[in-house]
Amino acid sequence: MDASGDWTECLRCRNGSLLPLSAEGEDGAALRYKAWVCSNPECGFNLRIDDGEISFGRDVSPSYR
Repeated sequence: MDASGDWTECLRCRNGSLLPLSAEGEDGAALRYKAWVCSNPECGFNLRIDDGEISFGRDVSPSYR
């Protein structure tokens, strides 16, 4: 969030905001901001952190776990 309390603008499409997603690790510990996803469904930009490596642009799909 910026100082005004708004989410960061997606620099790819400029029509959405980057929304943070959290998860749980294998040991149940909270992983805050594991991923960021554009709120614009037509854009689909996403950024993830896995085992200390950053990846982006992977297809986003629902998880039914």
